Amino acid sequence: MSDELPEFLAQGEQARLFPVLSTTSKEGRTTSIVLACLAKIDEFGANLLASLGVRVGIRSKVETYTEVVCANRSAAQKDRPDGLIVVRTGSREWRALVEAKVGSTELDAEQIEKYRLLAKENDIDCVISISNQFATTPSNHPVSEVNKSRSKIPVYHWSWMHILTEADLLLSRDSVSDSDQRILLNELRRFLTHESAGVKGFDRMPREWGDLNKLIASGGTVPAKSNEALAVISAWHQETRDLSLILSRMTETYVAERLSRKHRSDAGLRCKDELQELKDNHQLQAELDIPDAAAPLKVIADLRRRCVDVGMVLRAPEDKVSTKARVNWLLRQVKTERLEELYLRLLWPGKSEPTQHLVSDLKADPDLAAEGKDALSPHSFFLFRSKHLGSRFAQQVNFIVDLEELVPAYYRDVGAHLSAWQKKAPRIKEDRATAEDVTTDAISEDAQNYAS
Repeated sequence: MSDELPEFLAQGEQARLFPVLSTTSKEGRTTSIVLACLAKIDEFGANLLASLGVRVGIRSKVETYTEVVCANRSAAQKDRPDGLIVVRTGSREWRALVEAKVGSTELDAEQIEKYRLLAKENDIDCVISISNQFATTPSNHPVSEVNKSRSKIPVYHWSWMHILTEADLLLSRDSVSDSDQRILLNELRRFLTHESAGVKGFDRMPREWGDLNKLIASGGTVPAKSNEALAVISAWHQETRDLSLILSRMTETYVAERLSRKHRSDAGLRCKDELQELKDNHQLQAELDIPDAAAPLKVIADLRRRCVDVGMVLRAPEDKVSTKARVNWLLRQVKTERLEELYLRLLWPGKSEPTQHLVSDLKADPDLAAEGKDALSPHSFFLFRSKHLGSRFAQQVNFIVDLEELVPAYYRDVGAHLSAWQKKAPRIKEDRATAEDVTTDAISEDAQNYAS
């Protein structure tokens, strides 16, 4: 890497692995170390930048800087971005300003707008923010005001946990080819997991969480335009993203939130639809896609019941006719001995209401599932664990603690052992065992048709 600064910088220095900063500059130290690793560990930098749609090829060169001062800036602009990323590929150059926060410090929309203006004045492509706040995708910023801005300079977001998860997955999959770079990435992972780095997961719901629970518990109605409910939904999005990262590290694969195309591209519409769900059914819901799992992992927080439901919806096997046979097909896949609070909800065709039983009861007597449904067979099953949290449900911290215990536990004990039903491949009939048999049958059939 050259010691020469890019021409559009008036001041700055290369991001250092061992920054010489005051002991109070936790933010600057963590940012410098991560940016230095992004530039020096090929696969790590390529994966992070790919999440922004930036391709880093073999001939690409990644440079990172800290405490940068841009050459073109107004006298009133005294803020200095925390970092800069430059990707050079041949004659093409991609640039990004970096704004980082650690610990409980949250991003400031006004400051990000200043950096957007700075980026525009210096031909910089985008702004990247990094904090302990979570975003479903890098393009859906956790600060709503940033998404509503009219600026044409895009702002992307990485949570520190997203960065840690990328490092963890590369190491667990042995995907870093250079041995020295692998050692360096392992040290980065060790650093980011230490409390001194200021990196943490989502650990508490907002104060509005308790107020919303009290409203629903007392029979109140969630207003159509409720700032309290929107604050809760925003926090729920951060928590479900953190859950996907937790499961990613546990399963050593990429777990993502399942969203419709319209919700993925329009965060405002997603909030509007989920507010309606909260208003109508008093529920917060999420689905997590785990690669090669039998079905998405469904998570439901029910504010009226003060319960968390975690489960999977599986299609019933169509090659089995009776309800009992279909239920037994699923029960054979339930390997765990922890059957308490584990339920099977049967989904029936037409307008028939779903029915539900404890799995322990069905294992003792599978005929229970068919009671009152003599002429029908279920088309799908929802196998789920339902945990009543009581007063802990409405508590900002304990709700998160319990949720992050329940979701991985269900997948470990139940979900990972389930297989989706697949229709069997067609077989060759005994009377058509050879090509000659088929041809002879076809000629005979044609002759009969001609004669008639």
